[in-house]
Amino acid sequence: MNTKYIFVTGGVVSSLGKGIISASIGKLLLARGYKVTIQKFDPYINIDPGTLNPYEHGECYVTEDGMETDLDLGHYERFTGIRTTRDNSITTGRIYKTVIDRERHGDYLGKTIQVVPHITDEIKRRMLREEATFDFVITEVGGTIGDIESAPFMEAIRQLRWELGRNAVCVHLTYVPYLKAADELKTKPTQHSVKELQSMGIQPDILVLRTERHLDDTMRLKVASFCNVDLECVVQSEDMPSIYEVPVNMQRQGLDAAILRKIGIPVGETPAMKPWHDFLEKQRNASREVHIGLVGKYDLQDAYKSIRESLNLAGIYNDVKTKIHFVNSQDLTTDNVAAQLNGMAGIIICPGFGQRGIEGKIIAAEYTRSHDIPTFGICLGMQMMVIEFARNVLGYKDATSRESLTPDPSPKGEGSDYHCVIDLMEEQKNITQMGGTMRLGAYDCELKEGSKTFEAYSQAKLSTPLALRRGVGGEAVISERHRHRYEFNNQYRDEYEAAGMKCVGINPDADLVEIVEIPEKRWYIGTQFHPEYSSTVLHPHPLFMSFIKACIDGKS
Repeated sequence: MNTKYIFVTGGVVSSLGKGIISASIGKLLLARGYKVTIQKFDPYINIDPGTLNPYEHGECYVTEDGMETDLDLGHYERFTGIRTTRDNSITTGRIYKTVIDRERHGDYLGKTIQVVPHITDEIKRRMLREEATFDFVITEVGGTIGDIESAPFMEAIRQLRWELGRNAVCVHLTYVPYLKAADELKTKPTQHSVKELQSMGIQPDILVLRTERHLDDTMRLKVASFCNVDLECVVQSEDMPSIYEVPVNMQRQGLDAAILRKIGIPVGETPAMKPWHDFLEKQRNASREVHIGLVGKYDLQDAYKSIRESLNLAGIYNDVKTKIHFVNSQDLTTDNVAAQLNGMAGIIICPGFGQRGIEGKIIAAEYTRSHDIPTFGICLGMQMMVIEFARNVLGYKDATSRESLTPDPSPKGEGSDYHCVIDLMEEQKNITQMGGTMRLGAYDCELKEGSKTFEAYSQAKLSTPLALRRGVGGEAVISERHRHRYEFNNQYRDEYEAAGMKCVGINPDADLVEIVEIPEKRWYIGTQFHPEYSSTVLHPHPLFMSFIKACIDGKS
């Protein structure tokens, strides 16, 4: 069949959950056997969110092909299992850069370059995804209707609606507030949001009403009448116990069926989605709790979104509820670390950039190592575990990362006063640009058989992208996503191995250390890569599964 296009927009306020709704639509269509992709168009001028402060934008999610993207792509992957690429994340900055580069190259034959048609044409080209064949392309547009930044995207959607005819539908997500003093739900904001959308030439086909209170049919009929939308196409998105209940709630109300009818495709039988329901049943039945400390510097839930979700998913599959406690690494000292980490069954030492809070992470690593508390260090967290080990086991009290040194001296042995156990790759040393200059995306890693890490990956189902595969020489190989600039300094590898910290994961092409672990500890593992990016609802990441199991066993 011809590719069908679903545009998801939002109104009234931001943070209503367009990403969750887009991911839910994708999940429901996949369950019906369609080939689907989901993409996010963000109206900010940054080329990508890689240089954005997590306090402003939450975590930066990385695709397998090395694109730094919006965190909503994490929702897409966790819900659907689809592996996204750089084509799934577009910003205004990328659009304008492409058009300007073409203008400089002379591709427009001397024409005056304007928002319409040149910018909108480039937006349309990327929305259509003509280079690949899909049954459905779901396009979420960031921001809120009425934002100046979103105007070119809305114009592109308006044009595509006319050009594509019945092959395109618009799903508009709005907010229905509850006024406690009046004890009433108010639809006026929704009416105004739809009116704003109509003023741009776009009539929504389906309305998803975000609400904290149940809407009766009378309320839905009122919205349908005032907004020129069929009653069956007015769906409510109530607060649910878990975001993973949303696809089931949308299916129950017939959102996927309404989309198919609008496009002119026979609805057929409703798919059972048994694995998803089995997961939800496990989630509801989990009664025991496991408490995990998240040692980082960003006191914002979205800053470590994928880690939090990976922990929650692994907990559910281990039949426990994961209770996550944020521990600000800036506040950790040798005097208070015991009190701060008290009661934690396990500790995650979080990734991050910059100097702020790293000494607190080193203090946490020393405490958990010396007290044999299950510990999982991710990216910068792994590097802090390496530095702590050098200082307190190898005896290098001056051990540090090159990132910490200003000015930047050479490593030990070349006139430096420091042991840079975490250093730059040679090709990185002359780079001055910030964005997109790190080791990004998926890289292979050979595992040492018999290690805890190898055993964890051995438990993954062979049908999943996380399963072990065998290299040409029979090596156990995995592939994981990276986002970092600094590396384990191989000059010290033998010393670490001899002292008990084993390098059990090595990149075969560059001979870079990817994973360290201390076998004598119950669970003390650090990964240079970000395993949280690969964890999905139906296939939780094996390292998180193993970590949570170790935390549970320690509390038994």
